Amino acid sequence: MIIGIDIGSTTTKAVSIEDGKLTRKIKTKALDAVTAATGAFGKIVLENGIKIDAIERIEITGAGASKIKDDIFGIPTGRVKEIEAIGIGGMFLSGMSNIIITNIGTGTVIIEAGDRGIFHFGGSGVGGGTILGLAKKLLPTAEFTGILELANTGRLNQVDLLLGDITDTSISFLNGESTAANFGKMLDTAGPQDMALAIINMVYQVIGVLSVFAARARDTNRVIVTGNGSNNRIGQKVLADISSMYGIEFIYPEHAEYTTAVGAGLSKN
Repeated sequence: MIIGIDIGSTTTKAVSIEDGKLTRKIKTKALDAVTAATGAFGKIVLENGIKIDAIERIEITGAGASKIKDDIFGIPTGRVKEIEAIGIGGMFLSGMSNIIITNIGTGTVIIEAGDRGIFHFGGSGVGGGTILGLAKKLLPTAEFTGILELANTGRLNQVDLLLGDITDTSISFLNGESTAANFGKMLDTAGPQDMALAIINMVYQVIGVLSVFAARARDTNRVIVTGNGSNNRIGQKVLADISSMYGIEFIYPEHAEYTTAVGAGLSKN
């Protein structure tokens, strides 16, 4: 058995890999990398009754992996580059190769993975961290669940300048409901629900359009979406709208939020 651990800046995930298959998964939060790694390891072992001597090795990756200098609890512990882990995990969970992977975490990274290898295509500092940071100043809550609850009843036309606000005709494939400028209107009547929706909309529009450009550059019409941000149901709707406009399919593999941990666990198989 191999334990793969993805030590992120906000959330740490651990998975168990047996005979090339994902068998268990957990996630946890901690303030520092060592606590995060040992806590995630302890949680997956204790909650699943795993015997220490059944673990062949641990493979760690993510932002906090460099802080772990020694083996964890005496078990051989390897380090996997995060880009490699995302690529391996994305191909494994999607069952596809020669793909573009958009991994949405605190920021967003776009990976090209396939027969030629795994490459860092690009990315953006816009991601889940952007949503939380803006929420701290603009909303009464900075918890993801609270932000999503607010956004459920939000109205974009209270915050965003839409194409229909400035012209009576469509432009190219854009209609009157398309965004002309994120936060470009901001009416005095805009409430927390409207701003919550506008924040999520802006972040996922940026991510979606960057993903479209990456897919077109590699002559594909599919993008695999992974990371914590893949589960954002409002973000998924924003990406669905972008999919309709640009003809790019966004695919969400099962267990997508564990992609990087899975890739770490599979990296030396």
